[in-house]
Amino acid sequence: MTVSRRDALGAIGTTLAALPLVGCGGGSASPAPVSTPPAPPSGGGGAPQPGLNTLALRGRRKFGSAIASTPGNSNGGSIQNSAYTDIIRAECGLVVPENEMKWQAVRPSPTVYTFDRMDEIVRWAQANALAVRGHTLLWHRPQWFPNWLNTYDYGANPVREAERLLTEHIQTVTRRYKGVITSYDVVNEAIDHDRNAPIETSMSRAMGSPEAVLDLAFHTARAELPDAQLVYNDYMSWEPQHARHCDDVLRLLEGFRKRGTPVDALGIQSHIEIFAIDPATGNGPYAEAAWRRFLDEVTGMGYRLLVTEFDVKDKALPANIASRDAKVADFARRYFEVMFDYAAHLDDVLAWGMVDRFNWLQGFDPAKRADGQEVRGTPYDSQYRAKPLRSAIANVLSAAG
Repeated sequence: MTVSRRDALGAIGTTLAALPLVGCGGGSASPAPVSTPPAPPSGGGGAPQPGLNTLALRGRRKFGSAIASTPGNSNGGSIQNSAYTDIIRAECGLVVPENEMKWQAVRPSPTVYTFDRMDEIVRWAQANALAVRGHTLLWHRPQWFPNWLNTYDYGANPVREAERLLTEHIQTVTRRYKGVITSYDVVNEAIDHDRNAPIETSMSRAMGSPEAVLDLAFHTARAELPDAQLVYNDYMSWEPQHARHCDDVLRLLEGFRKRGTPVDALGIQSHIEIFAIDPATGNGPYAEAAWRRFLDEVTGMGYRLLVTEFDVKDKALPANIASRDAKVADFARRYFEVMFDYAAHLDDVLAWGMVDRFNWLQGFDPAKRADGQEVRGTPYDSQYRAKPLRSAIANVLSAAG
């Protein structure tokens, strides 16, 4: 059956608009509706064809991207920017909210939830036949908690209150999008870089340990979503400086298995970095053997893999655009070739944005270039033109399919 974009938007908008937000008292919200999506739209915005998702589907996986909702701003990496959404529709089968599901966005106080912007992404995705991933139910780092959570008074029975607070949050979010979102980054970045151990937060101090918090998050998500893919998401990739962090992640994953924590997959963010030049390759250094050992251990424990937030930091590359783009593409090709050697374990692949101008690395100080030029780490440049990086990804997806 063919459903027009206009009809789909009208039907989805009516049902989602009718959903109550959770206010004082913290009860659970009604689930978001599941609609019959329209036929996938044809490529737009001058994107090369076949699209990256079409290529990915040959290997029974999806290609996707982060996207935002910024009402009133038609010039961003958001559903309000038609030039950007042309690329998303042409290239992606899956989107993930960049910030709209994080605690700061959906829970401004202990008793109030605001899902407006997340609902907008869901409505738009369903109207365009795109799946949606959930990111994230718990970013377990104090600097990314809302202020109220860092200073929260857990009262006379802190364990019970912390358990209530976390359980209610995960139930509220997952129930709202039940039947719509089937893969969640349940926990994001839970490692303390200085201690090389799970990080302490107000919640972990109340419950007695970080592991108690993380385990409860996954058990709660599993109780709500028996068939969903539950993911632990973290930022490691194949550069030598990530070796200690990879070891920490392995210990965390081993602990999950030993305690029976229902974690299905490891989300590998893959913000790969050319931080220096290796004379042997003329490109960024990488530790392929160590990275393969890491992937062997992760998959050997039975975990699936996802690439959840791909982009490239090009800080050490020359200013010349043609040379820089070629080296970024080559570095990414090598990385994905290793990742696709694990194709039997690898599920979806997502970029953290598709256009350079809107990529988070432009505002991330450690990634900024000394010459002040833009970081060119996404598949499309700031004029919405496909780059060699896009071709490299397409070639790897084609070979893997």
